[in-house]
This record gives sequence, C-alpha cells and structure tokens, in this order.
Amino acid sequence: MSRALALIDGEHYAPVVRDALRELPHEVVGALLVGGVEKLRGGEEYGVPVVHDLDEALARFEPDVVLDLSDEPVLGPRERFRLASRILARGIVYEGADFSLRPPSLEPFDLPSMAVIGTGKRLGKTAVTGYGARLLAESLDVVVVSMGRGGPAEPEVADISPTVNDLLALSRAGAHAASDYLETAALAGVPTIGCRRCGGGLAGAPWTTNVVEGMRKALERDPELVVFDGSGAAIPPVEARARILVASANQDAELVTGYLNAYRILISDLVVLTMAEEGTDHPAIASAIQSVKEVPVVAAVLRPRPVRPIAGKRVAFFTTAPPSTARLLQSHLVDVHGASEVTISHNLAERSKLRPEVEGAEADLFLVEIKAAAIDVVCEAAAERGLEVVFADNEVVPLPGQPDLDVLIRGLAEAAMTPAAEAVA
Repeated sequence: MSRALALIDGEHYAPVVRDALRELPHEVVGALLVGGVEKLRGGEEYGVPVVHDLDEALARFEPDVVLDLSDEPVLGPRERFRLASRILARGIVYEGADFSLRPPSLEPFDLPSMAVIGTGKRLGKTAVTGYGARLLAESLDVVVVSMGRGGPAEPEVADISPTVNDLLALSRAGAHAASDYLETAALAGVPTIGCRRCGGGLAGAPWTTNVVEGMRKALERDPELVVFDGSGAAIPPVEARARILVASANQDAELVTGYLNAYRILISDLVVLTMAEEGTDHPAIASAIQSVKEVPVVAAVLRPRPVRPIAGKRVAFFTTAPPSTARLLQSHLVDVHGASEVTISHNLAERSKLRPEVEGAEADLFLVEIKAAAIDVVCEAAAERGLEVVFADNEVVPLPGQPDLDVLIRGLAEAAMTPAAEAVA
C-alpha cells in the first residue's frame, strides 16, 4: 500500500476522522492539521502523528500520496488548488473523495535543457522560445524541440529557415505549415524538431505526445543546449533543468496564480509577463506571482519585427493580436520599420473572417505571423496575386526598469549546463 499523508481539520469530530483514517486503502503514516477549531477540545488522538506545516509533513513522512479529508470552510476550492500545486510540485499525488491529481510524468534527459511553458494559448510563448533560442545560439549550439497541436505524426527536423515556398509546399501536401516548430525555425534560425500532442491536463500533462521520440532526435545531434517549447498550457514531459513560464498581463491575477497555474509557477525559474501594455495592472500580477514563489518576473510587450525590410511599402499585416492593439501596431510598423501605410487584420485564427479581408487587401506586400491560417490562406492568396510575403516575428521587448531578460536567460542556460555534482559543490 502507498504511504499516505492525511489532511485533516478541526471542523470534524476527532473520532470521526480517526475511524476514517482506518478505512482508507493506504498506509496512513501521518496527518497535517490544516485548520479549524470548532470541534477541537484539546488532546485529540488520531492514531497517527499530527503536524501543522506542509513542508514539515512532507519531509517527515515522505508520502507517496496526500489524502484530503478536510472540507469547507477550512479548505475551499482556492485553498485546495494552492495546496495541490505545492504537493504536485514535490512530485506527489493529491487525492480527495472524488478527485485525483497527479504530477505530470517527466522523462529523464541527459543533455543541458530548459523548457518554456505557459498559462494558456496565444500569450507569446513561442515568441519567448524564439527570443531565448536566438539569444543563446549566439554562443551555444542550440536545438529546439517544439510540441504543438498541429505537429507532425513523426518528429521532423527543420534544419534551415523555411521559406514561403517551402511552407506552401508543406501546406499543399496536407501538413500544418504554420506549426510552432516551423515558426521557430524560420524566425529564430535554429534547428527545430517538431512534435505533436493532444489534450492537456490541469497540471499540463498531454494525453498523447511524441516528444519522447523528439528528445531522441535531439540527443542524436548532441547540442550544447536543448530548449523545449510547450504548447498552450501543456508542459513538455521532460525533466528540464530550468523552466521559463509565460503568462499575460491581460489574464486575471487569480487565473495566473490560481488553480494549477500555481504549480506551473512553483516548477519555474523565471516568469515572462507578456502584453504588459499601458493600462494593464502588470505590477499587481507580478506581485501575485511572487506571493506563490520568489521568482524573477519580467514584464514585457510584443512588437512585430518583419524579417525583411518593409520601408516605403503599403503593408497588409495579418496577426492573431486583438483589435485593441491595432493603433499601437500600426504606429510601430510605420515609425520603427518605415512602412508607408499599414492595414491590419486580426482574424488570422478565424478563416471565415480572414478570407474576405485577404481578398480585399490593397497592399504592396503581406506581412504575416506564422500562425493559424498564415500559409494556407494568406500566403496562397499572395501567391495568386503575385504579392511579396514577409514573415513577422513577435519580438519580446521588456518594459523600462524591468530585470534584464537577457542576463536572466543566460543565467538559466549556464545553470542548466552545470553538472549537478558541481552545482552542489
């Protein structure tokens, strides 16, 4: 039987709890009193040792599973998810009367590695992966392993930056030509191994994925550092030596730090808070993150970076960014990159709305993110009309006064490359 730590409270009569502990299908080796005083008279006996601190309980009893026998009002949903996050971050199962939460199973990986994970989709996670990979590739041999909803059935390696024609050929052959691994290969300029996944649990475990096969391909190349790119809120199933978490200043602080996002914070070494535009309460979200774990938080914005010059051109820009950013993106492309005129479509992920906008666009060139319908709709239309296509990267730009993102990423890479024995010494 599994060694179990029981969570109990003083709102239950002690003899009721003591009898319940005997009925559990586990070896209960200790209990954690999480609060409540209504039915406590003093000197209660539960048949097992009782402590009052979670860290002490986990260290003392070394449980395989934590069984929650508590209830409202001592532990409500918020408190339970926070406890669950702390327990799962220690690699321990957390169970209640009608639920079971397991930490994602992570495969050992022998090479220096870091992972980029997120609290959701369309937060700029792939942009952060590309930013970090491009930065670290200045001095290291870097390979990215990318996990996506539209990845290939067998892991594929993109060795060189794919062109518009390369991606059109893939699209016409029935592949998802805007998959994250192709975006990273094209924009970061590093070898990228494309993998797939389906489904995602509350703690980030995918139902199915071929990332393990992708890991083997990475091992065959023997790079100095491997960067694993997550998918949405799903976490690459690998024991990465460092992790960067990407969240958005447009998300509620309760979402960023609640549920099992607290688990994602606890297993991460750096948080990049994207979309921290003027008007967002990014300082409050950063503070909430650091109340979960004292981890560096860098607030940043995302800005389009054309991979080729667009100066003096009429530009039709196709993006997944929300309509609220239109004026800001237009100004950036005109003022920083010299476009003469910019129109924007925010419907890159909605084909039915995108098609008429593409057909009606009057421009010298199409500027497009490598996402969603970028290839099969936008690039196909440009090819039919003989228009130039320029890919747009989402550049990560930290706000003034924030911690130095480059220094932090380089520091994580250096730590990931330090053997464990040397790090302890």
